[in-house]
Amino acid sequence: MQTTFLGDLEVSVLGLGCMGMSQAYGKADLAESERTLHRALDLGVTFLDTANVYGMGHNEKLVGRVLKDRRDEFVLATKFGIWMEDGNRGVNGRPEQVRDRCEESLKRLGTDVIDLYYLHRLDKTVPIEDTVGAMAELVREGKVRYLGLSEVSARTLRRACAVHPISAVQSEYSLFTRDPEAHVLPACRELNVGFVPFSPLGRAMLTNRLQELDAQDKSDMRSTMPRFQGESFDNNLAMVRAFAEYAESRGCQAGQLALAWLLAQGEGIAPIPGTKRVAYLEENVAAADLELSEDEVDEIASIVDPLRVSGERYVASGMASLDRD
Repeated sequence: MQTTFLGDLEVSVLGLGCMGMSQAYGKADLAESERTLHRALDLGVTFLDTANVYGMGHNEKLVGRVLKDRRDEFVLATKFGIWMEDGNRGVNGRPEQVRDRCEESLKRLGTDVIDLYYLHRLDKTVPIEDTVGAMAELVREGKVRYLGLSEVSARTLRRACAVHPISAVQSEYSLFTRDPEAHVLPACRELNVGFVPFSPLGRAMLTNRLQELDAQDKSDMRSTMPRFQGESFDNNLAMVRAFAEYAESRGCQAGQLALAWLLAQGEGIAPIPGTKRVAYLEENVAAADLELSEDEVDEIASIVDPLRVSGERYVASGMASLDRD
């Protein structure tokens, strides 16, 4: 597989989001998750993404255990900053706890070093300079190689880069969610910061396989997301069906075309589609071989018009937690 650079960190152009193997999208099959992790490396996917909060540590343990004998074959990214307790969720970016969170992740992952360590969400009560300063200490100590931020504004990114080089910003970016194009992506290019789109398939909606959701299945985080509710869901699906027809005319799957569109946005972009199944992994990886003309990129962007997408990404409290320009 081709590679790209997130700052000075070389990664495969497509990574693998591992969260769904431990939470968020219904029950996972452990054996299939293990096969998926190994198959990803076999296919040249060398960029794996997890976080300490995924499955309350389960996801880091899974990745560490399954791939312990292949640690030198992939770039390992994990995150800290979001905490969950008794159903409550919060953000903690206080510098005095950064080292402890890193040590916990290193232990669960069974490794001596984290390749890319993200602040998962901005703690609006703590200056970003203080949090990144504590993260930079981990780099100097050799526990972390590169630093990243998730869901931050261009303003916050600039302040962080003044303290220590930031290699990557991870935020939701897809045909459905174009917010980063306004400010964050231009800032990343100016500052030599890579960009890592999560949910690049619109949480599976852009695959055209998600025809309905069980609103009662609380293990699926989409059951609470406005885009997947009632009339909004129906409106969004109608747009996706038109997109799927266009993909079929090109002889590929809708999800593959959605990933190819992201890769066509320029260098330094490495989407991390999440899956817990080998078949979907293999389908996603094939997207790296699709080449789009400028006219096709523009046509795809017009078929899935973000101004016509119904519903916010999260409920009001979730949207309020984001750091936006």
